[in-house]
Amino acid sequence: MITKGVDLSVEGALRERIKELACLLSLAQIAGRPGVSLEKTLGEIIALIVPAWQYPEITSARIVFDGHAYAAADFSESPFSQRADIVLNGLRRGFVEVVYLEETPGMHEGPFLREERSLINGIAQQVALVIERKQAEESQAQLENQLRHADRLATMGLLAAGVAHELNEPLGNILGFAQLGKKCPGLPESAGHDFERIESASLRARDVIKNLLSFARQVPPEKTMVDINNVIRDGLFFIDARCAKCGIKIDYALAPELPLVPADAAQINQVLVNLVVNAVQAMPDGGNLKLETRAESDFVCVRVEDSGSGMSPEVIEQAFMPFFTTKDIGEGTGLGLPVVHGIVTSHDGTIQIRSELGHGTQVEFRLPLAGTYHADGV
Repeated sequence: MITKGVDLSVEGALRERIKELACLLSLAQIAGRPGVSLEKTLGEIIALIVPAWQYPEITSARIVFDGHAYAAADFSESPFSQRADIVLNGLRRGFVEVVYLEETPGMHEGPFLREERSLINGIAQQVALVIERKQAEESQAQLENQLRHADRLATMGLLAAGVAHELNEPLGNILGFAQLGKKCPGLPESAGHDFERIESASLRARDVIKNLLSFARQVPPEKTMVDINNVIRDGLFFIDARCAKCGIKIDYALAPELPLVPADAAQINQVLVNLVVNAVQAMPDGGNLKLETRAESDFVCVRVEDSGSGMSPEVIEQAFMPFFTTKDIGEGTGLGLPVVHGIVTSHDGTIQIRSELGHGTQVEFRLPLAGTYHADGV
């Protein structure tokens, strides 16, 4: 417990004012720095608060914002506490708190000086400004990333379309001659196997080109009024046997009387096949696969959920990037999810991925009903 007398001299008061002004000046300098994370900035502000109070040796502080606490290492709850609200756009979003870890002589506001009330209020206002500035920086950075991403997609789309068109003709010739070669009389068995390999490789290359064209959106959707439940039942029946073989249990949770949506049934089937195949590949040792549909407001929602290995935040961030894949060479082209994203957005829909390593993945896309459009989501 601090028992020394309170220094009320002019010199002592001047020292306190100098500390307070130094704190506010340093805080303003910190607030003006661009490119520094909010967490680091708030940590530096806390370090400035402690020496600005009358008894810095027993002072600690914390900043609480939107339920997240940023505190000095020695912070603990104390009955000797002083707080000021952090207010953004008229809403209380948190507070700045300064505590004495020991009892001190009584002052104007409990154990605190009258001027320290003004100081903590000023700090709370500065913290609010810092948070607003950091959020504006993050929003601007996010917008710039979205613009760069859109520009990359447009450029790669043009390149993909050009490559696909140039490869289609020679690939068709290779495939045709391989199929003719297999029919030649007296063909040695080894040559027949070679022709089969050529045919198989050509068919795979044709699928890649098809995905390239879909990614480049060279195949516009031919929309009709579609029952998504029927697309799931008719288009994924083949997957049941594969799932049973892999020890995967399928749960169909299809909403009854689902509204029809304007969509290209073949393209939506391609979306579902890609998502289901990805889910199956994420569960090599078996697991649970759930296909769910539901109607919400002005759209129909489809969710594909697996109990597989999941994805890290870094992988989720790049999941819709063309040619990005975590699969081994020869097992994936990195075009599956970009194609899915392209088809969904060409239907004025949205798609989101929720995943955690070791806890499976949920991919959910929404398609608007006739005459509606939703711009939120990815």
